[in-house]
Amino acid sequence: MRTVVFVQQVPERYLEKIRQTIPDWRVVNLGDQEEWGPILSEAEIICGWRPEAAEACLRPASRVKWVQAWGAGVDKMPLNALHRAGIAVTTASGVHPNPVSETVFAMMLAFSRKLHVSVRNQMRKLWQVSGDLGEIHNKTIGIVGVGAIGAEIARLAKAFGMRVLGVRLSGKPADHVDRMFDLGGLATVLKESDFVVASMPLTDRTRHMFSREQFKEMKDTAYFINVSRGATVDTEALVAALRNKEIAGAGLDVFEQEPLPPDHPLWEMDNVIITPHNGGVTDRYHDRATEIFLQNLQSYLQGEEPSLNRVDPFKQY
Repeated sequence: MRTVVFVQQVPERYLEKIRQTIPDWRVVNLGDQEEWGPILSEAEIICGWRPEAAEACLRPASRVKWVQAWGAGVDKMPLNALHRAGIAVTTASGVHPNPVSETVFAMMLAFSRKLHVSVRNQMRKLWQVSGDLGEIHNKTIGIVGVGAIGAEIARLAKAFGMRVLGVRLSGKPADHVDRMFDLGGLATVLKESDFVVASMPLTDRTRHMFSREQFKEMKDTAYFINVSRGATVDTEALVAALRNKEIAGAGLDVFEQEPLPPDHPLWEMDNVIITPHNGGVTDRYHDRATEIFLQNLQSYLQGEEPSLNRVDPFKQY
């Protein structure tokens, strides 16, 4: 029997929807089961990803033809090895634009209106005006990585009358972005932006894209927000920039080391907002991921390669 294996917990109602689409297949949800080997050895399609799945995909007798990531990031997958094995990889890109863009604006508004300071004062029962308050209206936002998430951030920014600068590999213009640059224009974007948002995938090219040099190019009144991957930022350089007041603050949803260690200096900084890599979490997550999978599944059942959000192993996204 042809088999689809989910290697992470997915609510039963979504699995039932998939079973109705492929009634002659076996649909297995491994969740937290310890005995993966026997089931994975029979999988033709794997949904989601865990490091343990690599062995099942890459063994000589593997039946796996396609891996559908249940998120947008594939930086922890052996893309080159999967490509050599002839295994297609697709992602759930499109799940995250709404929740991640809302996380970005929550952080920007919090910094502008100093809500993070007011919340801390509330915990101390301290009635205290939190210094000069600003606005994000008519400010400049620089979006580094204008994919699906970056495009939604740009669209929302226009509702606040913001000037939008963007950076993408191709430099190709996009809706709602006033000026688009390729990587050669990154310094210009950093120098002109009041808010810099990192929303690019983690690749060899973007690893530590933000380091000491980049933070020095930013305004000392600017805020840095990272909703991409922790390793796109040199954490030591970020801490130094915050301590030296080279930037005004940072909103961070992702970190090089997760969970962030309890003794890490970022926890103690008043000009930092930390969220536990939940910027993409939403009550609509499985609805969207399932619909993306089903679209690809229809192509697969017709003998075609799944093409929606197909990963290029050479681009690493």
